[in-house]
Amino acid sequence: MIILITGTSHTGKTFLAQRMLEEYNYPYLSIDHLKMGLIRSGNTLLTPEDDEALTDYLWPIVREMVKTAIENRQNLIVEGCYIPSDWRQDFSEYELKSIRFVCLAMTDAYIDAHFDEIIRHASDIETRLYETDCTYDSLKADNHHYIDAFTRDGEQITLIDNHFEETLKTIVQHMRQIHRKRQNKHKQLSL
Repeated sequence: MIILITGTSHTGKTFLAQRMLEEYNYPYLSIDHLKMGLIRSGNTLLTPEDDEALTDYLWPIVREMVKTAIENRQNLIVEGCYIPSDWRQDFSEYELKSIRFVCLAMTDAYIDAHFDEIIRHASDIETRLYETDCTYDSLKADNHHYIDAFTRDGEQITLIDNHFEETLKTIVQHMRQIHRKRQNKHKQLSL
């Protein structure tokens, strides 16, 4: 099973991917790590601020990694903001059966009520070295962008409106059910 996790900055993508890694022991790919490896190695002139261009640059690489994992019947968690809203068009119906998709977004009310907490927990899984541009307004605008784009392309958005921990716990439980069904199906096929 492939689990794609996207959403804007600070929504808990990395936190959720880490939880799933611990729960299922699936390998985990951070698109941010791939991005920084390509930037630091000089394989691109793009910078970390070139978000739209980075999506166009990184997605074809990530897409083909996902396809390879599907072909090899491997499990993989892929996390990052560089997944385009129309990602499904790049996969066959067969491939889509192996992919589970999660898009995280925060409501304005959640941001208003929890902004300080959001910033305080920004480095829980990975240390953010540069955190100067995150404001109420920028965080809201980024979340609106994801909600609008992914909704327009027919994707379901997991809205964080009240309880961050409970929302992520629900996602992990849902994926656990899918994981168990897949394990049982593979056991039956091998008998």
